[in-house]
Amino acid sequence: MPPLSLVIGGARSGKSRLAERLAALCPGPRTYLATGEASDPEMGARIAWHKADRAAGDWRTVEAPHDLAAAVAAAAGVVLVDCLTLWLANRMLAGADPGSEVEALVAALAACPGPVICVSNEVGWSIVPDNALARAFRDEQGRLNQRVAEASGLVVAAVAGLPLVLKGRLPEGFDHGA
Repeated sequence: MPPLSLVIGGARSGKSRLAERLAALCPGPRTYLATGEASDPEMGARIAWHKADRAAGDWRTVEAPHDLAAAVAAAAGVVLVDCLTLWLANRMLAGADPGSEVEALVAALAACPGPVICVSNEVGWSIVPDNALARAFRDEQGRLNQRVAEASGLVVAAVAGLPLVLKGRLPEGFDHGA
């Protein structure tokens, strides 16, 4: 595995599952940096489902909805960040400056001793949002994805649960099936 990988895709594209499969190819320990916050019951149910799904594995889960750079710096072994999109939304809603937050995160990702796999959403393929905050988020998410992709040795788009390699090569032993 390269030091940094990005798995990107749309909603329900299979990106998290692909990232977990990549992480499984690395020797442990495995740290899962979860960035979601339960802002409503439906989101709480999604988070609970993801936690239960990971419980069968050997993951150490760290909740990192805001200070993701510090969580990356403190993580051991292979690190899976799921997901950059929720983290950016959390930071923007908290009034943080996206540019400086992204630069701090990219620096932490580069300094992490173990392989890091980031999951992110491609949000630029839909309609232009109807309000300024949503347009600003879409623009910042695109910039974040570009920065992480530039720093990554492997970039994989998840499409219908299948990997489409955009940069680099999938590691030896990766099962390409859905």
